[in-house]
Amino acid sequence: MSLIEEIIRPDVREMSAYPVPDSNGFLKLDAMENPFPLPDNLKARLGSVLAEVALNRYPVPSYRSLKAKIRQHMGIPEGYDVVLGNGSDELISIIALACARKDKPAKILAPVPSFVMYALSAQIAGMEFVGVPLKADLTLDLDAMLAAIKKERPAVVYLANPHNPTGTLFTDDEIVSIIRAMENIGLVISDEAYQPFAEASFMNRLPEFPNLLVMRTVSKLGLAGIRLGYMSARPELLAEFDKVRPPYNVNVLTEATAEFAMDHIDVFNKQAEVIRSEREKLALALKRLPGIEVFPSRANFLTIRLQNADQVFEKLVSHKVLIKNIGKMHALLANCLRITVSSPEENKVFLDRFSACIQ
Repeated sequence: MSLIEEIIRPDVREMSAYPVPDSNGFLKLDAMENPFPLPDNLKARLGSVLAEVALNRYPVPSYRSLKAKIRQHMGIPEGYDVVLGNGSDELISIIALACARKDKPAKILAPVPSFVMYALSAQIAGMEFVGVPLKADLTLDLDAMLAAIKKERPAVVYLANPHNPTGTLFTDDEIVSIIRAMENIGLVISDEAYQPFAEASFMNRLPEFPNLLVMRTVSKLGLAGIRLGYMSARPELLAEFDKVRPPYNVNVLTEATAEFAMDHIDVFNKQAEVIRSEREKLALALKRLPGIEVFPSRANFLTIRLQNADQVFEKLVSHKVLIKNIGKMHALLANCLRITVSSPEENKVFLDRFSACIQ
């Protein structure tokens, strides 16, 4: 037996690392990033702020100032706090670690196909992941979700809203039905990574539901490079998750940049407004092309279906355009591609090259 076989868990040995393709030289529309850089005047001001950061010191572990700015600008209810993470990925891991009880089996449940980290965090924490398929039109199967909750009694239910990778926005009634079904069973997490483009949120409804947690990230807003996520729930629940959070998990450069961004949130909100407008224009243009099915989206991406998706994807790669081929993620996504909505200029380049590739 080799050293790796001796010390590494068998299920980990069978896993593959998260794939991130080389995007150098490509029109990059595969990762739901905001295409707009920080305006030049703010770049200079941020540079001055970062120059004063004490890189030789650990962060103040309470992150008091940053949390206060998030509460002020991101609609956190009065009396509620936030826990910060190195991206929402870390928050998802924290939740799994805190809920993976050793005295009884614990499960995480989510509609599928869904964000890969829900299932991955469950596996790493030693929990069972239960996936409930969406309907054929990629909308939520509420009856199946409620039946699965009754049968499986999960510790955690994830609802990415808008959903990833489909862009679907679940209705308030659907979410409330699931929250109520989970009363005295477990936690419902509204993962609102794409909230800036949906203009819908359950953040202000946290006081209504003791078993609701709302999670967000600043990545899609335009700060993917600083890796910052935050989540809010009733204080006593949040305090338990904070025990699992590694100390100093948000670095001082991220902290300073995020504080600066909160003070200029109007800039990012205006960028989101442009992306929302471009999403509708891009969807309409794609619908006009022959053989393209465009699914409704309230995120900053569009999911489409076409017969020869694999071939079109490869042609786009040869034309230096990188989108996401999601057809292998789940049977419901057969022949589907996911396209990040970008700037007007980049969207035009994409449409020109995409139109040529489907001929």
